Amino acid sequence: MEQNQEFVTAVAKIKSCQMSARKMRLVADIIRGVEVEKALGILKFTTKEAARWLDKLLTSAIANWGVLTDEEADDYELVVSAIWVDQGAQLKRFRPAPHGRAHRIRKHFCHVTLQVTNTKTLEIREVNEEVAYEEVEETES
Repeated sequence: MEQNQEFVTAVAKIKSCQMSARKMRLVADIIRGVEVEKALGILKFTTKEAARWLDKLLTSAIANWGVLTDEEADDYELVVSAIWVDQGAQLKRFRPAPHGRAHRIRKHFCHVTLQVTNTKTLEIREVNEEVAYEEVEETES
C-alpha cells in the first residue's frame, strides 16, 4: 500500500440563474481566492441578491469536495480557487409604450462555475483489490 499526497478540486455549477452576469460578477470577484470560511462570512453579510445564489453554490461545492474525498472539509483549509460567470440566454419581452409603440425588455440569465481546492495535502490511501465477502448461507424454509 502506498500513500499519495494530493490536492483535490471540486466543482459546483449554476445554470440559467435569472440574473445578469454583470451583477453576479460584482459578488463573485469578492470571494475569488478567499478561504471558504471567510467567503461564507462575506456572502452572509453582503446585501446583494447574487450573494444568496453564491452562498448556496459554495456550500454545494464544499459538499461535493467532501463526497470526492470522504473527508471533513474543515480539516483541509479549502479555498475558492476559481469562480467565473458566463452570460446565458435572454428572454425578450415587450412592454406597451405611448403612441402605440412597444419597448423591448430583456431578462438576462447567467451561468456560474465555482471550484474549491484544499491547501493542505490530502493523503489518499490505495485500497487492496482483494475484498473479503461474507458468505451468506441460504436456509430453506
